[in-house]
Amino acid sequence: MNGILPVFRRSLRDSWRSLLGWTVGLAAVLFLYLPLYPSLGGNGQLQDIISALPKQLVETIGYDQISSGAGYTQSTFYGLMGFLLLTIAAVLWGSAAIAGAEESGRAELDLAHGIGRGQYALESAVAVLVRLLWLGAFSGFVVWALNDSAELGLEGWRIVGASAALTGLAFLTASAALLAGAATGRRVWATGVGAGIAVVGYILQALAKQSTDLDGLNALSPYAWVYRQSPLADGVDPGGLALTWGLALLFVAASVVALRARDLRG
Repeated sequence: MNGILPVFRRSLRDSWRSLLGWTVGLAAVLFLYLPLYPSLGGNGQLQDIISALPKQLVETIGYDQISSGAGYTQSTFYGLMGFLLLTIAAVLWGSAAIAGAEESGRAELDLAHGIGRGQYALESAVAVLVRLLWLGAFSGFVVWALNDSAELGLEGWRIVGASAALTGLAFLTASAALLAGAATGRRVWATGVGAGIAVVGYILQALAKQSTDLDGLNALSPYAWVYRQSPLADGVDPGGLALTWGLALLFVAASVVALRARDLRG
């Protein structure tokens, strides 16, 4: 393979169709949910429905602030559908980047043509990151574009913060999958670890909402790091955001070490 950043360029070239699909999917979700706010959340109808549900259930799924534009957008997209879609994309891309390439034999062929293992891991991680950054930025743009017509009343800089939080969560998931793939060479392990980070994080913050005695579980949940304080209503938590992105970058660095430390599976 020749040229600058060959693994990165090929990854983007080979995945443009899936990236387009995820982009369309996010747009569909946003255009489906956000324009409904004036007729549901804005006039109190949705709040009446939510009030009829058990309080603990409402708090668990984040619908306790759904009557405001910030709460509605956070509950329906950033904290739920957007989180779900970006997590799935992150797991798929992260598990395919190293483990998938190794199982298909492509990684061994690339390394035989003079690409270093550290370079391979880093370029794979950057390719995943760029795709997730695009999805996060695109989502934020659509939210901003619908802000006035949907009467959400969101501040632009807080949309940026919420999108950075969502992207950071997704990249943490992807980097965990990348690390597991670099350490084992098996896509099933990469998928399990990546998905596990997201699922366990969500469950821990949900449990923490059930009782003040369980509040300490938030310290173990990446989801709570960035969403315990609503990015759209109160601004993103800088410490939680930095911790999420920092841990993701640490996983990437560990992926480089892990790939260098073992023999590829033949």
